[in-house]
Amino acid sequence: MSKMNPFEMFLKQVDEAVPYLNVEQEFIDILKEPKEVLEVTIPLRLEDGSVKIVKGWRSHHNNALGPYKGGVRYHPNVSKDEVMALSAWMSIKCATASLPYGGGKGGVRIAPRELSKAELERLSRAYALGTSRFMGTDIDIPAPDVYTNPQVMAWFLDTYEKVLGWSEPSAYTGKPIEIGGSLGRGDATARGGGYVLREALKEMGILGKPLTAAIQGYGNAGSFAHLLYEEFGVTVVGAADSKGGTYNPKGLNYTELMKHKRTSGTVADYPGGERVSTDEILEAPVDILIPAALEGMLTEANAEKIKAKIVLELANGPTTPEADAILHEMDTLVIPDVLANSGGVTVSCFEWIQGRTGDFWTEKTVHEKLDERLTHAFHEIWKLKKQHNIRMRQASYVRAMGRIIAAMRFRGIWP
Repeated sequence: MSKMNPFEMFLKQVDEAVPYLNVEQEFIDILKEPKEVLEVTIPLRLEDGSVKIVKGWRSHHNNALGPYKGGVRYHPNVSKDEVMALSAWMSIKCATASLPYGGGKGGVRIAPRELSKAELERLSRAYALGTSRFMGTDIDIPAPDVYTNPQVMAWFLDTYEKVLGWSEPSAYTGKPIEIGGSLGRGDATARGGGYVLREALKEMGILGKPLTAAIQGYGNAGSFAHLLYEEFGVTVVGAADSKGGTYNPKGLNYTELMKHKRTSGTVADYPGGERVSTDEILEAPVDILIPAALEGMLTEANAEKIKAKIVLELANGPTTPEADAILHEMDTLVIPDVLANSGGVTVSCFEWIQGRTGDFWTEKTVHEKLDERLTHAFHEIWKLKKQHNIRMRQASYVRAMGRIIAAMRFRGIWP
């Protein structure tokens, strides 16, 4: 994993896009800083009666295009800088997908697997209460992220509505269907990545040809990617999670692998494959590598060992700037996170719209709208990539920063 501070990664990515933008430096300087960051201290009462002090954050990066939007993650390594970086990436991601949002992100430094369900509920409600003045339909709309899920969003929403004294289902997204969630939200990140991958394969002239893939990170996004990408002719031959990986050059059966994962808690030791390390999955001889876990997995140290010709980033920030440059020199197409995994926030936007209007869309409608939006975004970025002869990530930032700064210019710098 990269030792680079994730916020430093964001700053470097911004600088790499600046030469292709005709914008005033003052707007670049503003984009390099979050507008505000809230830190909360949560005294969490544990089952044994003791109290654990837990730190949490919510970062508001930029709201020139609309209210802040971004997930909340629970992880023992969460830091303020990581949350700031993730909120900044959300600003770019929302602008990339042409959503009416700025970027926000939340994090709680906790190992959620060590908590009982009652402890997890107390933690979630405490975080929702502590950040409630930072939240709202037209202010900041959180969603699930690493180790959070629809149940956590339900606790968030219920707590927030009790603070308000009225119903506001559009204040949080990624909720259970029963309390205002949207159909199509569960697999939205992977599905959106699939639409983007399909368009890339078309441009490369290899759509429909037999292709192999390895998935690093077999959580929500990674597992759904395994299921969905088979329709594009992609055979998943390797998969890894935090405990290890499995590899079978003939292909891994999705149903059997998921059954094993649910039973054992890991894809490692899956009887239908050979046990391998996470590094071996990253360096597997495949056509497509799908990093779908945490940031900083592809670095200067391992980039030259990557054999895949396409890297589809379903995780946030999995590739460092140094690795990005090396992969570009190797003629590897990196489809960046701000485009590849924007399906989740896009369907969150659809859920927000449904919540605001009291409407409820069919899954078919959600899929069609997601496909249309991300296909359009891909081709806009591909056009910029070709026009300037730059990497996909640079092209994504050029498009996104251009939209954000145009809005900032109209608004003016005040106060």
